[in-house]
Amino acid sequence: MVATNTVAQGDTREVGLDAMVADGFTITRAIQSRSWPASSANLEYAAAWGTLSPVADNVPRVADDIEVRRISTLLEPTGRAEGNPARLLENTGVAHIGSLVLGMGFTITPEVAAEWISLDSRNGDVLFPFLNGENLNQRPDASAARWIVDFGQRSLEAARAYPTPFEHVVLNVKPERTKNPRKPYRDRWWQFAEKQMSMRKAIAELREVLVIALVSKTVMPMRVPSGHVFSHTLGVFATKSFADQAVLSSSVHQLWAIKYGSGMRNDPRYTPSDVFETFPRPAPFDPLEIMGRALDVERREIMLRRDLGLTKIYNLVNDPVVQRDTDIDRLREIHVELDREVLAAYGWSDIYQAHGFHSYRQMARWSVSPAARAEILDRLLEENQRRANENKKVGRASASKVGIPREEGTLFT
Repeated sequence: MVATNTVAQGDTREVGLDAMVADGFTITRAIQSRSWPASSANLEYAAAWGTLSPVADNVPRVADDIEVRRISTLLEPTGRAEGNPARLLENTGVAHIGSLVLGMGFTITPEVAAEWISLDSRNGDVLFPFLNGENLNQRPDASAARWIVDFGQRSLEAARAYPTPFEHVVLNVKPERTKNPRKPYRDRWWQFAEKQMSMRKAIAELREVLVIALVSKTVMPMRVPSGHVFSHTLGVFATKSFADQAVLSSSVHQLWAIKYGSGMRNDPRYTPSDVFETFPRPAPFDPLEIMGRALDVERREIMLRRDLGLTKIYNLVNDPVVQRDTDIDRLREIHVELDREVLAAYGWSDIYQAHGFHSYRQMARWSVSPAARAEILDRLLEENQRRANENKKVGRASASKVGIPREEGTLFT
């Protein structure tokens, strides 16, 4: 079987390879992801060979040209723990997708926003900085490059009470939206297509939140003020905890995200439903608060002083050629210390991290060794399965895809 590399990712894997293996198919050889050999096609493909006949345990399988004991439906060697992770009830309502605006005519420049607010201070009720994944990863201060008109759930009559922003939306959004094939988007053309009200409610009392670009090789959250409109290209975590920032910035979480997320070409795609909702977070641990704050403060100072965004700073962190750079050496040191404290919070200090420049899923980065990676992922899956079983034992709904309801109208419905 030859397909795009998404065949081994997320929902596509579950309805395809998972179902085939459940029906008795054994994968004997696999290619997880490679560039299509023809230069005319810019895509990544995967391939799998297998049989419905019995295969003895001592018969070697081949995953990406390496002999292995067994191959999972992720098209990589199977670890000690097997199966797919379940969604955990403890993670419900924390991770969200930003708003799907559906109409870039809503956006304006910061200068125009300032002018409109100076003309009528009430316009500040419906004007906000608009943060997307590109801004988060490319701008040294992770700030929004544009502002946006957001009428929220206001009725058409209420939106008209803001004449200048309303007229802007009439001219720049309505012509496009009234042609949309979906009736709700046509009828409520002055509102965002998906306002993500559950996210807005979850972060309403928070001064800061953690956000992550959903498609990015950095797989790294940033702390930003909550008073933005967040784009659908961002994942938004309803927490201001520095301990949570430490955990979400660790190799432990990063490896989980790369393994169980999906991907666009060679960039991981962070899918909150498959990554965060299944991730067994450690118990509160005071040193995590210290490390999360240290990472945030020191990294922010370096990025601003060197005028580098998140992607560029981690390109340096993950580049083995970059040596004897005081700032980059310090960031690597922080991540080593942070990973040590996160493992300690799980009670896994026995895992030898052996940080270095290691490759996983065609990405080289400063991270724990392959042996540590395999052990961490095995223990995380075992912990996920243990917690999911505890949910069932006490009579609560299983944290599976079927068991946890989704908010209507989200991108992952």
